[in-house]
Amino acid sequence: MVYDSKNEDQVTISPSFQLPLILIFLSFMLLFLNITIWPTIISAAFSFFLLLQSFTLRIQITKEDFIVLQLGKEIRRFPFKNWLAWRIFLPKLPGIFYFREKSSPHLLPILFDTNQLKSELLKKVASLEIKQ
Repeated sequence: MVYDSKNEDQVTISPSFQLPLILIFLSFMLLFLNITIWPTIISAAFSFFLLLQSFTLRIQITKEDFIVLQLGKEIRRFPFKNWLAWRIFLPKLPGIFYFREKSSPHLLPILFDTNQLKSELLKKVASLEIKQ
């Protein structure tokens, strides 16, 4: 967890490489099945893409916004005032983060520290969590 010195309410969520590494391992396990090489190539390519994303993407959570950064540059801002609900699916595994805004739903693979993400969201928008 990284706190920005400019704004103590701004937190950058730590990356997690767990999901892409598990998928890379599973992709290469496909080689042992009696199938063509294409499923291995496709799933490994997707897994390496997720690994690259886990190095380049960061999530910042401020008092009012959920911000997605790529290489330090803001690419998307989701104001909490537009959120209707959120949930983390399969939190023990590297799962999926779901949140719904007034305009559309979003599903994101969890490339970040799940516990830290949940902790920060509970501080900001606990009332919108969908209980499991």
